[in-house]
Amino acid sequence: MRDLGVGFGYLVKGQRWAAGHGRAYGFGLLPGLITLVLYAAALVALAVFGDDFVTWATPFADDWSSPWGGLFRGFLVAVLFALALLLAVLTFTAVTLLVGQPFYESLSERVDRSVSPDGSAPQSPHSLGRELWISARDSLRVVVRAALWGVLLFALGFLPFVGQTVIPVLGFFVTGFFLTEELTAVALQRRGVELRERLALLRARKTLAWGFGTPLGVAFLVPFVAVFLMPGAVAGATLMARDLLGEDMAEDTTEDTVRDITGGEGGPGADNHAQGATA
Repeated sequence: MRDLGVGFGYLVKGQRWAAGHGRAYGFGLLPGLITLVLYAAALVALAVFGDDFVTWATPFADDWSSPWGGLFRGFLVAVLFALALLLAVLTFTAVTLLVGQPFYESLSERVDRSVSPDGSAPQSPHSLGRELWISARDSLRVVVRAALWGVLLFALGFLPFVGQTVIPVLGFFVTGFFLTEELTAVALQRRGVELRERLALLRARKTLAWGFGTPLGVAFLVPFVAVFLMPGAVAGATLMARDLLGEDMAEDTTEDTVRDITGGEGGPGADNHAQGATA
């Protein structure tokens, strides 16, 4: 369970890194702002035209006696909007990362250089066009997985008691896992790590992914917060990617936040060695 604190430590560390690099942070805000405007426009359009769409899609309810037809269609409108909000939360990171691929690649490289003992950063062997294609392809695969989980959890939400208590909590953990995958993909893809291997790395350390992504997913529910947290989230995910691959990090940039949060004597590297010894 210590990995929960380590994951949250990377989230805090990433935000701290972004706050200390104002220019990189400012550039990192642009993709989120663009995506936010697009999503807001789509949700407003759904709110305005959702009722008309549901009426068009349910002609069989035209002859239903009052108030059943109106109640049925009102319920469908609410379900449609709730699904749209869930999909927006699940896909916001993927779309923002796709829109801001060059911005976040540059930011991630700067983080790598700042924590690398020799000041270097892994370089992608692919062109920008190829990177965008790989990112779009992998993001679509992740979104499909996340959407399937979302539909399942939404259906389970109708179960008495469990649907109103356990299922929402599970939903946040699922969202946190996929958010972590999307964010660590920026650094891991640059290292040539494919989607299947990325998922395997995160499944092996689920609590680390939950500690990073779950509080971030909760924060993303607050309007506009996602935009301002994205640059720091990418920075923190880059640090986590180095941990997942066992890469060395400069001592003064890896241990302070994690030690403060977890109360441990060593940073992520020490945790990795301990896990290796246990294995």
